[in-house]
Amino acid sequence: MPRLRQVSRAEVTDERTRKLYDLLFDDRDPVAEPGTATGTRGDWWTVFAGSPDILKHASQGFALYRDPARKLDPVLRELAQTRAGWARGSQFVFSQHCKSLRGLGVSEAKIAAVPHWPVSDLFDANERAVLAYADGLVLDGGRIADGVFAALKAFLDDEQILELTYITCLYEMHAVMSRALRTEYDDRDEPVVEVAAPAFAGRDFLDTEK
Repeated sequence: MPRLRQVSRAEVTDERTRKLYDLLFDDRDPVAEPGTATGTRGDWWTVFAGSPDILKHASQGFALYRDPARKLDPVLRELAQTRAGWARGSQFVFSQHCKSLRGLGVSEAKIAAVPHWPVSDLFDANERAVLAYADGLVLDGGRIADGVFAALKAFLDDEQILELTYITCLYEMHAVMSRALRTEYDDRDEPVVEVAAPAFAGRDFLDTEK
């Protein structure tokens, strides 16, 4: 379960939150009867409903990146969002945006190659520049090599690059929050733990004279 309390339908007093619940869950109480059309539990929404203002701000971000006024090619946008989910280790963001890529007609082979894009020949030069930029934003904290930025400038204008930057960073933020709060597919135990070694003393590891 997520680390923060979920808000049941009966507790919702904010009209915007109620409309989102209606859109996503029909007339169900999503806490008692979880589940969305994409297969998620839906607890991202029920946790963020704990602050209607934050839920409103986040949902406006979703509307912004899908607005027809955006100039960035949606496939390039989704490649960056999917890679951001992978790079930040969010199974939720990665999984949801794999679905978005599929909805845009991207091949299964290309979607499967997002995690190992540097060694894949399925991406064209523009897509590789976008993926490299996403890695620079997420993995290198915005330290973008001049060559990567020059590659972007060869086919994107300033407004498109700003959109790409903002949307990719927005989804890194969502990946971080989802992991921290253990919502949706990021409700997973820490995989890096000590594995016990039977009949093993700590000093045995340091003894080099045997």
